[in-house]
Amino acid sequence: MSYSTRLYLDVHALQTVPVSCINRDDTGSPKTATYGGVTRSRVSSQSWKRAIRVMFKDLLPEEKLGVRTKKIVDMIAEEIQRRGAADDPQAAAQKILEAAGLKIKSVEKGTDALFFLSRSQAGALAQLAAQEPELLKGSLSREDKKKIARALSDHPAIDVALFGRMVADDPSLNTDASAQVAHSLSTHKVSNEYDYFTAVDDLTMEDSTGASHIGTMEFNSSTMYRYATVAVHQLAEQLAEDTVQAAVQFVRAFVCSMPTGRQNSCANRTLPDAVLVTLRNDQPINLVGAYEKPVPASDEGYVAPSARRLVRHARNVYGQFAGEPVLSLVTGEFLSELGDTMPLSELLDTLARALPEHLPAGRNVL
Repeated sequence: MSYSTRLYLDVHALQTVPVSCINRDDTGSPKTATYGGVTRSRVSSQSWKRAIRVMFKDLLPEEKLGVRTKKIVDMIAEEIQRRGAADDPQAAAQKILEAAGLKIKSVEKGTDALFFLSRSQAGALAQLAAQEPELLKGSLSREDKKKIARALSDHPAIDVALFGRMVADDPSLNTDASAQVAHSLSTHKVSNEYDYFTAVDDLTMEDSTGASHIGTMEFNSSTMYRYATVAVHQLAEQLAEDTVQAAVQFVRAFVCSMPTGRQNSCANRTLPDAVLVTLRNDQPINLVGAYEKPVPASDEGYVAPSARRLVRHARNVYGQFAGEPVLSLVTGEFLSELGDTMPLSELLDTLARALPEHLPAGRNVL
């Protein structure tokens, strides 16, 4: 693929998070990673992608979003029943799904693994069951199987197109993700700490002493570098006229969402201190290399020196390896040297106008 047919949307953010345990490991400790020889706080990409998908419910129409579930038989049966297409909607749903190549354990249990599909795809399967009941009987021809597979592939939901779908039972039903989200890492070294807490029974006698419950919570605080990228040219192949809306709302959700781990205990929901959004024709570029050498503690805190590091590293990458992006937009004064600075709402509006202009010829997104 030549550069003239590519368009990558990169989102970089610096975000300070106070006392928190956003993303826990199997022992309940905040997730960490070793980078540059020191321990960093970490929030997994899966955790933040989940937060983005949850926020999508407030940003995008329900019919444009997917459902991730094992109870796929019930979902298809509901669509079949709505069309009055079968005497036994659940049995019909199970048959059409098995014809599509999925392994159904039972009507009640559904699939072995979570399946990600759009409501349009569920409706398309139900419509096939209604219009061509012969597909539910006997053996299927190769063309019949292709027809059913297309129903499960065409018209993907926005979040399915962005985050992809993996189907172990039948790889032909896979959907390549147009978005990649990096694990968020602190720009500096961290050391986890412990909060010792107690709880008192409200109905104990006044002369009672001691706590009714004691425990500990592990936490840390950090300034994180966050990064995500979207292959907009690929997204356009999947979503057509929904491409711009999907890309813009992805940026909004990436910037404004927050995983909910220990949220009630820490009220740690912050917004980024600085955001850089770029469009490139060559390749996506993660700028985490700015922090391979950890930012040292100082009376400035971590945000300002982290921002200077990011500016310097980006300039080096642009000058020595990759060239300038075709568009650079910034929210927050810390990264003003890297692009036009504006409030987030204006950045999103500017991005929405720019995407159709920069998409490769032939990608109809209007």
